[in-house]
Amino acid sequence: MKKLECSIFRGGTSKGVFIDKNNLPSEKEKCDKILLSLMGSPDIRQIDGLGGATSTTSKVAIVSKAEGSDYDVDYTFAQVSIDKDIVSYKGNCGNISSAVGPYAIEKGMVEITSPVTVVRIYNTNTKKIIYSHVETPNGEINYDGDFSIAGVPGKSSVIKLAFKEPAGSMTGKLLPTGNVTDILDIPDYKSLEVSFVDSSNPLVFIKAEDVNLNGTELPEEIDSSKELLALLEKIRGVAAVKLGFISDYRKSAEESPGVPKLTIVSKSKKYKSVNAEIIEEGESDLIGRMMSMQLTHKTYALTGALCTATAAIIEGSIVNKIIKKDFKPSEIKIGHPSGIIQVGVDFSINKDGEIEVPWAYGYRTARIIMDGVGYYR
Repeated sequence: MKKLECSIFRGGTSKGVFIDKNNLPSEKEKCDKILLSLMGSPDIRQIDGLGGATSTTSKVAIVSKAEGSDYDVDYTFAQVSIDKDIVSYKGNCGNISSAVGPYAIEKGMVEITSPVTVVRIYNTNTKKIIYSHVETPNGEINYDGDFSIAGVPGKSSVIKLAFKEPAGSMTGKLLPTGNVTDILDIPDYKSLEVSFVDSSNPLVFIKAEDVNLNGTELPEEIDSSKELLALLEKIRGVAAVKLGFISDYRKSAEESPGVPKLTIVSKSKKYKSVNAEIIEEGESDLIGRMMSMQLTHKTYALTGALCTATAAIIEGSIVNKIIKKDFKPSEIKIGHPSGIIQVGVDFSINKDGEIEVPWAYGYRTARIIMDGVGYYR
């Protein structure tokens, strides 16, 4: 067995292993083998590693102090597959991003300022910069506070994440196909109207009614149907082909398991959360269900929420057609299986009539859980 210095952080509604890049080999194949062994993959229980047997707890953040002056740390997100021998570096995780600032501060990678330390993070997956505002009164991180997020028990100090110029994170364009909506022909199903939007992460949006859903279904309801899961992955696979991520939709789960993220949206309505909490119609601007690594996301990915908020301001998009007409771009509330997530966007219309998004932002919490060494084979 070999040792690897690492930490475990909860970031938003995800949990992951945080590693200094300098402690990993530069060769991707060697690095992937270490991460798979460390997390206990492939195994649906990840019983022999640090993974938590869900897509939201099988994540890794690789961080190092930046050499330049434009940002403070480099951060690479890795999604470690649970049941496959795959580590995906496509796209970023906004929830894990919320713990990068605290990790960098804990490891002395940035200078602490009071009462808040702003950590400038360069995400290598999307080549975008994130400003993380971490409360650091008296020269140390304050993890305690009165801010809560759906899907996490208790309260903590708030971390504001501001994503600079989030459009085109992987495709180089806010609208990857150049269209507000597209028609996808799904083999052995039917043609679907979809919207492709790339902001913080590339998403493909579909209407719940187009796959015979109400939109308020909870994860176990969707995940219990193998036929429905197969259909949703087929749609995502066809979308991945459309974006040029893969060439065969049938290989989507192996070749591009994390992106584009399939997101099912519906009009705001009353529903019951996974914790049996009643979410009233007036509490959300729209309802969303995201797919994550071929299963339903138990909450809602932060980057997905930022992309959804961006899609809301694009006239004629699937999201724009569904969201409440009196929504505020700076305070968009999305109803997800565990409750509500609030995000916002700043935007303008340039002289060519195109939307420009200088900032997208969200609010999360994070905390350190463990610091020490992990063992891998």
